[in-house]
Amino acid sequence: MRAEQQSVASGLIPTYMAMTSSSRAAIAISMAVQNSSLSKLQSFNGIFAIYKKQGPTSADVLNTLKKALLKEAGVANPNPRKRNKQPLKIGHGGTLDSNASGVLVVGIGEGTKMLTTMLAGSKKYRAIGELGKATDSLDVTGNVIEEKSYDHITKEAFEEKLKQFTGEIMQVPPLYSALKKDGKRMSVLLKQGQEVEAKPARPVTVYSLSLQDFSPPYFTIDVECGGGFYVRSLVDDLAKALSSCAHIKELTRTKQGQFTLEEHALKEDRWTLTDISQALQPCPKPSGQHKNAKKAKSRHMPTPSESKGGDGDTND
Repeated sequence: MRAEQQSVASGLIPTYMAMTSSSRAAIAISMAVQNSSLSKLQSFNGIFAIYKKQGPTSADVLNTLKKALLKEAGVANPNPRKRNKQPLKIGHGGTLDSNASGVLVVGIGEGTKMLTTMLAGSKKYRAIGELGKATDSLDVTGNVIEEKSYDHITKEAFEEKLKQFTGEIMQVPPLYSALKKDGKRMSVLLKQGQEVEAKPARPVTVYSLSLQDFSPPYFTIDVECGGGFYVRSLVDDLAKALSSCAHIKELTRTKQGQFTLEEHALKEDRWTLTDISQALQPCPKPSGQHKNAKKAKSRHMPTPSESKGGDGDTND
């Protein structure tokens, strides 16, 4: 039986030695190119920005990016969800809601350690809201739970009310968020039919807030804020302060840290080794003492994409 199996195998699978010299050379070149591409990918250490389109979750977008890079580097059948079995370390610095689009900052290699600064840094958003209707998720993906008149709201009144939401303010995070209860995301618990209590109000910072368009029931605002801020909550609170209700229809992150939507966010057709190598902001080289201190500290810190109450669907 063993001899028969060997005979069948030798008949079906041409051995390397039986190939022509040109075939062997082509295989050698292909392997060399793949090894070179993988080595190049594994040498990346820094942060860059990609464009997240509306629809997929931030985690889905990151997995698509990782799969594309591993495939280009010659890794056969890459599974980006199996972190411990992949030759690539990658993460993002602040979740965007699935309904939101815009700048998503990505860390690769040692750059993943820089992402905590992205969570705490300032961000800019453009939000389109609709007056008169409130939803359970505070955005267009939720169910309408309340309707109120908005005819009494003028542009002048709207702009005046914005001043109350600028600076250091207290904000209650939305129930549908990446914040966790007993280790599980509140949004997941709600979808499972479980009761979830709102988190207590917490201090957040709004650096600037301006009205760009007012065409009732729709309005457009630009927001620059700090970490842990929810634009969905802002729109909900703003409408309540105007004796009405509202929800977000569209949300776009236009800036995160030094990365802007117009100048830095790579769209999916540019998720290549060449484009990313050109866009990559390299990690600063730490001193030996600083490196050891960071290593000790990292043992007690969650990864940026897993941080509790970081930016979650958050900065939304």
